Amino acid sequence: MALTHPNEALFTGEKPFPMIPVCEHFAGSEKLITKALGLQETLGPIFNITCDCEDGAAAGQEQEHAEMIVRILNSEANQFKMAGSRIHDYTHPHWKKDVDILVAGAGNVLSYITIPKSTNAEQPKEMIAYIQKVAKENNINREIPIHVLIETHGALAEVQNIAKLPWLQVLDFGLMDFVSGHHGAIPASAMRSPGQFDHKLLARAKSEVVAAAIANGVVPAHNVTLDLKNTETTFSDAKRARNEFGFMRMWSIYPTQITAIVDAMKPNFNEIQDGAEILILAQDADWGPIQFKGELHDRATYRYFWEILQAAKQTGQDIPKEADQRFFS
Repeated sequence: MALTHPNEALFTGEKPFPMIPVCEHFAGSEKLITKALGLQETLGPIFNITCDCEDGAAAGQEQEHAEMIVRILNSEANQFKMAGSRIHDYTHPHWKKDVDILVAGAGNVLSYITIPKSTNAEQPKEMIAYIQKVAKENNINREIPIHVLIETHGALAEVQNIAKLPWLQVLDFGLMDFVSGHHGAIPASAMRSPGQFDHKLLARAKSEVVAAAIANGVVPAHNVTLDLKNTETTFSDAKRARNEFGFMRMWSIYPTQITAIVDAMKPNFNEIQDGAEILILAQDADWGPIQFKGELHDRATYRYFWEILQAAKQTGQDIPKEADQRFFS
């Protein structure tokens, strides 16, 4: 009897939750993008790279910057095809041109497009519709995943509607713009830890972003750590974001932050081992209920452990050989 793969057995008729790297590294200039791609080759495909059109492009050089990103994404340097781009916001006169250049030039290799600074749900809705239009006109026969930044009062107020938009893969929380938008009601110290987790307004905002994302099958991504040199701070922030708030991804803005984020957010070793054994037994039982270590397991726990194993694979962790052969070969 042929064994049924977990994706077929556990997610019949519904979209599986996106399984993407836990770290997203931002790079603006050609030098930094190229350096990030080299680091990706060294560390392996454990993080995405966001080529930044918004803050990366000098005023008046927006077209040249977007064209540079297309050139790099289509080059041999983009070995893993795990790089996306942040475009300009809805109010910027160049955002449509960003889309025209990126989608037409690199639509088949672009990992995602990030939309910043929305103030309501209608803005990203219109931008996504334009991305879809340009993709169709250029015969791009794939969904280009969309990431939307929640960093304004208006976006947070409509976060449930934003989370339902088509092609959406990630909701990003933008801490610094969100704090700035409070006109001093949140102190600048809350842009760092522990304030960014303990301040009531920020805890509320982060919780709402995560809840909206997960309820709609979208990955919630946490903001950056401002301390560039202390990897222990980055690790601690990522750990708190993951364990206390449920964020499943985090931004990096400095190369040493990447491994700290991955280490903090990767699955527990014991859960990987147990999950592998449970899924092997479940597959042998054609995904019916089983007993493992005196406990009952069924499709609910199978889904949980299948996502644990996929996350382990994404973060470069070792998976027991038999499970690796069964589920990932």
